[in-house]
Amino acid sequence: AESILSIQNWIEKRKSVYICVAPVSTVVSCYYDKDYLKVVNSADMVTPDGMPLVWIAKSRGFKNMARTYGPELMESLCCSGRYRHFFYGGTGECLNRLENKLKQRNPQMNISGRISPPFYEQSEAELRLDIEKINSVKPDILWVGLGSPKQDFWMHKNRDKLDVPVIIGVGAAFDFLSGMKKQAPSWMRHSGLEWLFRLCAEPRRLWRRYLIGNTLFLFLLIKENLKPRRSTDLPI
Repeated sequence: AESILSIQNWIEKRKSVYICVAPVSTVVSCYYDKDYLKVVNSADMVTPDGMPLVWIAKSRGFKNMARTYGPELMESLCCSGRYRHFFYGGTGECLNRLENKLKQRNPQMNISGRISPPFYEQSEAELRLDIEKINSVKPDILWVGLGSPKQDFWMHKNRDKLDVPVIIGVGAAFDFLSGMKKQAPSWMRHSGLEWLFRLCAEPRRLWRRYLIGNTLFLFLLIKENLKPRRSTDLPI
């Protein structure tokens, strides 16, 4: 995948970048939150983590667009055995299971460290200690699993303080790869129905994101398509 080739190139050059893996909910949030839009637009790479985004991109001329599914991206890079990895996010139990699951795939995987940060907003002193711990082991990739938009703001704020070439926000990938939460079947992920699986699995936590968020996304898409198109616009 092009995203993996770019990441490998950045690691080799030790270039400081951060990557947002963006589902539909991120696009909707960015429309209404200009600070969040700035954070996402400042990323060195933003990948589509949702089939509706892929379908729209294809319809507008980006024929080679493909979904970058956070757990698959993470698993592919972690199990390659080429890089040093650091995990930031999730609970202690989740990180234990995550490390065990990934090392079952590749026992030679190099995990430089891991931190399960508190759920409350950290003080600057606490954050500084976390950053010092990460920098002390010099990982190649820092995986941030704080959920969106929190992880994206975190990466944007701390990018220049971290001695790590590549930082990637992967949302619920820690929970999925550790086995803490079940992933949707492959057919649902590829048919655009993963949201339904996740909503059924966690209705109290995710109803707002999917029922309201998806409705807003459709509304914004219709609104966009009703606008008069300029000659420079991409075809629908």
